Amino acid sequence: MRIYNTMTGTKEEFVPLKKDCVGMYVCGPTVYNYIHIGNARSFVVFDMVRRYFEYRGYDVTFVQNFTDIDDKIIRKANEEGASVFEVSERYIGEYFKDADALGIERATVYPRATRVMEDIISFISDLVGKGYAYGTQDGVYFSVEKFKDYGKLSKKNTDDLISGARVDVNEQKKNPLDFALWKLAKPGEPYWESPWGQGRPGWHIECSVMSSKYLGNPFDIHGGGPDLVFPHHENEIAQSEAKSGVRFVNYWMHAGYLNIDNQKMSKSLGNFFTVREILDRYDPMTVRFFMLSAHYRNPINFSFELLDQAQVGLDRIKNCVFRLRELKGRAGECAGDKEVLQYAEEQRQNFISSMDDDFNTAEAISHIFNMVSFANTRIDDGSGQAAIDCAADAVTELMGVLGISLDIKKELLDEEIERQIEERQQARRRKDYAAADNIRDELKAKGIILEDTPQGVRWKRR
Repeated sequence: MRIYNTMTGTKEEFVPLKKDCVGMYVCGPTVYNYIHIGNARSFVVFDMVRRYFEYRGYDVTFVQNFTDIDDKIIRKANEEGASVFEVSERYIGEYFKDADALGIERATVYPRATRVMEDIISFISDLVGKGYAYGTQDGVYFSVEKFKDYGKLSKKNTDDLISGARVDVNEQKKNPLDFALWKLAKPGEPYWESPWGQGRPGWHIECSVMSSKYLGNPFDIHGGGPDLVFPHHENEIAQSEAKSGVRFVNYWMHAGYLNIDNQKMSKSLGNFFTVREILDRYDPMTVRFFMLSAHYRNPINFSFELLDQAQVGLDRIKNCVFRLRELKGRAGECAGDKEVLQYAEEQRQNFISSMDDDFNTAEAISHIFNMVSFANTRIDDGSGQAAIDCAADAVTELMGVLGISLDIKKELLDEEIERQIEERQQARRRKDYAAADNIRDELKAKGIILEDTPQGVRWKRR
């Protein structure tokens, strides 16, 4: 298995620190609002990575944090007249609703910044003691010039970084690049006691502490969005390696950007969408399928037209499996069985080869479509039960590896639609074709297309 490592800029063979085990840390949300679809792409990508490792037999420890104390959370709490803890708890709950809908498996552990405060204070104390951090009138800062390899992840020198727009201006800092480890509390802000005064941690220190607490140093994989390379991940490396004296992470993985109609997502442009808004219009599995239809490192353009195309592609896969399942129980064998079984195994191996090459889901999905096309041409050729089951199981299995459910009956038909299909059948039996046509039209309005065949009524989503 090969993984593109942002640190080296190359694909590298994946060699876990512990045989058959993977330790992964992925930066989670700052919980002050609903997650947007850009967040969702990163979360879906690393859920896919985790699932594939498990499919290949690895025991995965997957850690995803919640940043539950932050300036944005404090502002949101002040706007609502609530406490920061009420705000963060509410949006952690909302995150799980969206994540569950998108098929994102629960992490092994979800650490929260506010629940590891003693560890954070101890971590900062070690940095101060080693001369990597210093106090000011407003907190404690990490001294970037003391860490000689600063910038090795983002591939920028310190002069380039100093001129960057994301560096805060603060006259108390010794160097413009120095970043906050501990912020002294302002009036009305929540705080914790520390050797440097009442305050709260900086953003970067939280992830270094939570990852090392549950995975140790070093650990295998650290993931996140591309916007986190600098300053967040760069700062994590500096403070973690300064404290431990060893490499922080072996493989750095970053998902590509998600743009809206070829433009960067922005509230000011009016093209900002939360996951909740999208799921009001589209099936969650369609959204997940869309996000995995491109290689995870490539930018992906989001539009409703592209989501519609993803729906068509996913429906094609679902309809194939549905047709195969309809034939379940058909007896007999034929000369074509062996060919079907062989082709299914070939496509499964092709899928694995693509995924082993830096989780190339775009190519992997093409092998699933190959299986679908082949199965569709063989459905009515008299293949026996073994071949039918194998074809259906192969498609379902590989889609499941991607976390995409093909529970077609549950997703496409509810009790009311089933009842209407049966009513239409009864109308046709009594030759009330007007009533049957009316029911067909009602189902069509609900997005269900019926097809009358010699084997009975088939349906698909429009």
